[in-house]
Amino acid sequence: MKRVLWFPFAILFCSACSIGPKYQRPAAPTTPAFKELPASDQWKTATPSDASLKGKWWEMFGDPQLNRLEEMVAVNNQTVKQAEAQFRTAAALVRLAHAGYYPTIGSSPGFTASGTGRAITTATGTRSAGVSHLFQLPFTATWAPDLWGRVRLATDFQTAQAQSAAALIENARLSIQTTLAVDYFNLLGTDMQIALLNDTIAGYETYLALTINRYKGGVAAKSDVTLAQTQLATTRAEATDLYQSRTQLEHAIAVLTGRPPAELELPPGRIAGPPPTIPTAVPSRLLERRPDIASAERVVAAANANIGIAETAFYPTLTLSGTAGIQNTSLVNLFGWPSRVWSVGPSLAQTLLDFGRRKATVQEFEAQYDAQVAAYRETVLSAFQEVEDNLAALRVLAQEAVEQDAAVAAAEQSLSLETDRYKAGTDTYLNVITTQQLALSDERASVSILQRRMVSAVALVAALGGGWDAATLPDRRTIESPSLADPANTQKIAQPATP
Repeated sequence: MKRVLWFPFAILFCSACSIGPKYQRPAAPTTPAFKELPASDQWKTATPSDASLKGKWWEMFGDPQLNRLEEMVAVNNQTVKQAEAQFRTAAALVRLAHAGYYPTIGSSPGFTASGTGRAITTATGTRSAGVSHLFQLPFTATWAPDLWGRVRLATDFQTAQAQSAAALIENARLSIQTTLAVDYFNLLGTDMQIALLNDTIAGYETYLALTINRYKGGVAAKSDVTLAQTQLATTRAEATDLYQSRTQLEHAIAVLTGRPPAELELPPGRIAGPPPTIPTAVPSRLLERRPDIASAERVVAAANANIGIAETAFYPTLTLSGTAGIQNTSLVNLFGWPSRVWSVGPSLAQTLLDFGRRKATVQEFEAQYDAQVAAYRETVLSAFQEVEDNLAALRVLAQEAVEQDAAVAAAEQSLSLETDRYKAGTDTYLNVITTQQLALSDERASVSILQRRMVSAVALVAALGGGWDAATLPDRRTIESPSLADPANTQKIAQPATP
């Protein structure tokens, strides 16, 4: 009896043993301040509550049409739905791993009839031995105690994988949202280019009529008329070409919102103004704000757990099996006390010699861990590069916009002077056309710079994580909740908090 009572305590003692390396988040490169952040903006880093993106980041652009389109992404986009389904798969694997803590209980009721051809001789004669019956109702239980942490490590591995999948939901959502915003501002920029060309075409038509009248009056050459006609036709072709780009952008936006292109039609619009100021926060917060960084870190944690799982192969596996039930040759007496049967006993399995297989497996997972650490650090470095690139783009483009506005003003003044000289007959129409082309080029460049500034602002939002935070990642208890099997509940996983 003492040995029987000692055995469970031995199991509990062994189960407290910790196998595998303790996980520590890998050190990642960081910097105290962003290099490309203008000095006038450095004060924002001192107020974390203000210097961070929150919730629906696209609303800072103040465009109701963009707000409406962005709201459709989380609900209808198929890439996001795919990421959500992959997370539900990972969550199911967590529940599967955690089930290893508990025994497996089963039952296999049976009925057997048997007989032989031999005869039995009695005082009254000879008769057949007859048929015998056996009724069985057994219950079996098998349990492998988690002596060395195999189940714990497997659960940790699957939990880290599920958390990585949860971060990838937000990464997919952020990627689609920023792609939509980029396409939307490119569409508005195209609309502005089309409107500019249409206004230019109207002006060219006026110049063509003027030139024709001057030709009829004998004060202009036929070549002036053909030059004006060529310029007008070329500009009309450029405007027509832009309509193709616009339709493609509109179709892309429709697909991003989960709708067929035929169901979405966006009216012509224009970019309201320069991009808003994007709060950047301190660089160290980037590690918590980027879902791709969080996902990469969780993959490292899973790789660390894999090393421990491989190391448990060096230790024996204990399995406790038991059977209890009833059996009898008579169905009437099956549930009687004498029909009870039972058996119980442990078994121990241990690999004695595998010629280095287990050691090689551990080395394999250690190498995989090192590779994931390197991938994590590379993700961090790429994130800092993206932030710096877009900060630099916004700073440079803002200066370029000022310079381009000056060029547009000068071109318009030059065109006005050249037109007056042509009407006075002191200059040729070729000089007018050249000046018109320069003015149009400067005006289109101004629109292009504004468009690029908006795209860079959206890209900066994406580089900063779009208001997401790693604190929203679900813990193991949340992941194991059966309610996550419902896709409607999965949509709430890892979403940024609404302010």
